[in-house]
Amino acid sequence: MDDQLRRSYVPMTETGFYILFCLQEEAHGYSIAQRVKEMTGGEVLIGAGTMYGTLSRMEKDGLIRFVREEGKRKTYQITPVGREVLHLECRRIERLYRNMKGE
Repeated sequence: MDDQLRRSYVPMTETGFYILFCLQEEAHGYSIAQRVKEMTGGEVLIGAGTMYGTLSRMEKDGLIRFVREEGKRKTYQITPVGREVLHLECRRIERLYRNMKGE
């Protein structure tokens, strides 16, 4: 992964994190939004504009890939580069949590 890509995505927005996290399994935008809503108890709601703008940017940057289209729904999945970015972000969040706890 190049430094520019790393700087663009780490740290990630909460929305970006949840989208990439959900795409560890194939999914389309609406199912991602529903899963994030469930995971966060309704505290994080991803609107259509944010969802599709983020998916488009992540696909352009090589973090996710288009898998197939079913009707109007496009299905995506994380790529190896996306997994690397997600791993970096998870490590960053874990470090923040350890520091907060004084570990």
